[in-house]
Amino acid sequence: MTFPTRVEAAPSVSPPGTSGDAPPQARWGLLVVLGATMLLDAVEVSTMIVAAPAAGRALSLSPAGSHWLISGFALGFAAALLPGTQAVARFGRRRVYLAALLVFAVASLAGGLAPGLGPLIATRVVKGVCAALTAPTGLAIIVASFPAGPARERAMAVYTTLGAAGFAAGLLLAGVLGTASWRWTLLFPAPVALALLAAGRRLIPPDGPGVRRGGPLVRPRLLRHRALARSMTGAAALNGSHIGVMFIVSSHLQDALGWSPLAAAAGMVVASAPLAVAAPLSGRLVARFGTARLIAVGMVGPVVGYALYLRLPWPGSYAADVLPTLVCVAWGFALAFAALNRQATAGVPDRDKADAIAHYQTAVQLAAAVVTPAVAALLARSAPPPGRAGGAALVASYRPGVALVCAVGLIGALGCVPFPRGARRRSDMRTAHRGADPISPTATPTAGTPVAAAPGRSTAGEPTPPGA
Repeated sequence: MTFPTRVEAAPSVSPPGTSGDAPPQARWGLLVVLGATMLLDAVEVSTMIVAAPAAGRALSLSPAGSHWLISGFALGFAAALLPGTQAVARFGRRRVYLAALLVFAVASLAGGLAPGLGPLIATRVVKGVCAALTAPTGLAIIVASFPAGPARERAMAVYTTLGAAGFAAGLLLAGVLGTASWRWTLLFPAPVALALLAAGRRLIPPDGPGVRRGGPLVRPRLLRHRALARSMTGAAALNGSHIGVMFIVSSHLQDALGWSPLAAAAGMVVASAPLAVAAPLSGRLVARFGTARLIAVGMVGPVVGYALYLRLPWPGSYAADVLPTLVCVAWGFALAFAALNRQATAGVPDRDKADAIAHYQTAVQLAAAVVTPAVAALLARSAPPPGRAGGAALVASYRPGVALVCAVGLIGALGCVPFPRGARRRSDMRTAHRGADPISPTATPTAGTPVAAAPGRSTAGEPTPPGA
């Protein structure tokens, strides 16, 4: 799922043509376009979770093939995040954003009409690349277009909430469209993206002066920053295990229990709706409890849920055997995901924050692109022979995949545990003696500590005009 890291920029004076000159009505119209695009990006992930079983049956695909409808998008997203910062720096926010919307619309149309798995997977990868360009760039446009203060805070809250709500909305939308045909879940974004493109041409402002060029895509020294590394590990495991288990639950409800796509979507929305509710409150939660506590408590929830799901009795029931897992996953995301986003850039120098965010989001999306194929491979390997493909045998074949998801969640939870204070001091002293890393490792920030973006830098890895 796409969920932008929320940061704050240092206030300064607005140049002509940016935040200070646009009337409020134009700024909020711009936010509608950016927020709707963010919603569409998030919807793309969850619609195919619901549609994958029907698409697999229509195209005679095994789980090892149908998973690419989900993981192909995540793979494109992960692969394009770091190069995307360079593209935005070279060509500008407005040009890249509008081009990505156009390609997204074309890929949606091509995907809905694709005759086979190969062309369909290609369109999913392309759409993931486009989402990797629009999601962080939209946040950068907000920073550049809204004056620092309450207006920008409200805009960021709306943007991040729509990103969180998009996953839940996509589940329900796929359920409704899936009653007609799974192909409608691929086609419907095309006209929406074209409408957003037309509105964006009028409302997205031109870029301010100044462009950052060059720089390596991967910066190993950033990965030695402990708070960032822990956050990357935890968020990657959280997102990868979540997409993996939702892939299993969708097959469980539709293929084994015979639920319709709409019923399955309604049953799965429990796992994502709480995140949409918690997203606007994340700042208050961090201010009251701190990131470390929220992450520690939140990361336990999914692991408990996955462990419960290992039972997988037959015939079983949704209320007793599926719902507890979804509730635990929802608990984990609502508490931990936003806190992990905030912890990722805690203590990172201002000049490195944009690159840290790109590394963090790449890890989150790459996990989904790795875990989902691994789960699908286990499902295919454990699937019963065609003559024994009854409900009990099919449900039993899910256990290896659930076990993998549980292991990934556990690794993520353990990876979020900080060093003991004494061990941290000794490690810091060794680093100081080596004198190698210019980034000073720091502990998790105290509750309520704001995370500031570098002056003159946007969250998309490019320079922010003065005053953005």
